[in-house]
Amino acid sequence: MKTIDKIYINGEFINPQGQEYFDLISPTTNEKLGKVLLGNKEDTQNAIEAAKNAFKTFSKTTTAERIQYLQNIKTAIEKRKAEFIDVMVEEYGGTLQFATISYDYMLKGFDSAINLLNTYDFTKKIGESEVQMTPLGVVGIIIPWNSSNGFICNKLSTAIVAGCTTVIKPSEMSAQQTQLIAECLHEAGLPKGIFNIVNGLGEVVGAEISRNLDIAKISFTGSTNVGKIIAKEAVNSMKRITLELGGKSPNILLDDANFSEAIPLAIIAAYMNSGQACIAGTRLLVPENKLEEVKLLIKEVVSNTIVGDPKNANTAVGPMVSAKQYNRVQDYIQIGINEGAEILVGGLGKPEGLENGNFVKPTVFINVNNQMRIAREEIFGPVLSIITYKTEEEAIEIANDTTYGLQAYVSSSNKERAHKVASQINAGRVQINGIGHDPMAPFGGFKQSGIGREFGVLGLEAYLEPRALIQ
Repeated sequence: MKTIDKIYINGEFINPQGQEYFDLISPTTNEKLGKVLLGNKEDTQNAIEAAKNAFKTFSKTTTAERIQYLQNIKTAIEKRKAEFIDVMVEEYGGTLQFATISYDYMLKGFDSAINLLNTYDFTKKIGESEVQMTPLGVVGIIIPWNSSNGFICNKLSTAIVAGCTTVIKPSEMSAQQTQLIAECLHEAGLPKGIFNIVNGLGEVVGAEISRNLDIAKISFTGSTNVGKIIAKEAVNSMKRITLELGGKSPNILLDDANFSEAIPLAIIAAYMNSGQACIAGTRLLVPENKLEEVKLLIKEVVSNTIVGDPKNANTAVGPMVSAKQYNRVQDYIQIGINEGAEILVGGLGKPEGLENGNFVKPTVFINVNNQMRIAREEIFGPVLSIITYKTEEEAIEIANDTTYGLQAYVSSSNKERAHKVASQINAGRVQINGIGHDPMAPFGGFKQSGIGREFGVLGLEAYLEPRALIQ
């Protein structure tokens, strides 16, 4: 068992003032992995003070200096690839497949950040004025447990590009992952106070970041409900906010799609990260006259979708992160049954032989209408709802009939038709005939899926404040 009893403030691993421990439990076996000592309000204030002092000089660093810091971090992370993947698999049950992809995306994020520094003009001519894009100040970074280190690296690298300093509150459930990234960041030799990491609870550390007057901006990834709390607190001091929140992503299969290709892709989209992804395509919209064909293909694909030990290379669906999350998913499956939806595959309970972990049977519902809770609320597990439509226009209407708007998917053998449909979906990203990631394209949500964008120029400018010089 591992005990993590340090936080990182002003360039040093130190003992927190907090006295409360949080147990780290394996989602695969429900055995205790270790514990983490949590920081408190005073620790958070000390971290903010360190970042505030560091901002005075870091905000004046050159492009070349910032590029070197980013390269140093990337180099430190590259040395420990196996550890990053292993700890992700062990601590929150991410599959080996997903953890490996996440690690690759994490590294590519630094390349994108360096590209931004090489191409972005921090001084612009707008109208007759000079406009200086200046760093906001201290950024509070609050992130969830799913792909924890990926979120840290993306947000931190953007802050470094902008010349901002940071205070990071990771999920307490990701303490082992956080320890590893903190060691790499320390090795990178950044000036003291540029990044500070405080393990702690949202209602303690997160709350202090949200209300502290010395925090200029909050970048948050997590649930819509928590995002609303942060936004309400932030407005009291007019903090800038970037909120990447929940989703209920529609996946439209048009009638001319190649269903033998589109259905396996739809299952991957729905069950990515074992369904614990805000961009998961959990509403599958199919033509009414294709339903029987879809059902046969779904049964075949899901029957070949391997659920099990996330360490195994062929495992596609691992455990839910906690017993609490497992119970939440079970509750939603029961809700779907109670609402009158029909289980095509999967259902309640754990898969045979996996009773010790937080494993869910990959589940697909049919006879779902878009007003059911299983079609409107984010479940965060491997549960897919199939909804039929009669016309293309109805499919678009159903896709947009949601409080969310983070990501969507469209499949068609006609690229122009797919593009036309995708252009009518109210979502921050729409995937056409595939699943990809462009680290220079903006990422964020319409409606209650968030405020603002991350990645690329738009993501960078969320960390900058324009100052116009008029003469």
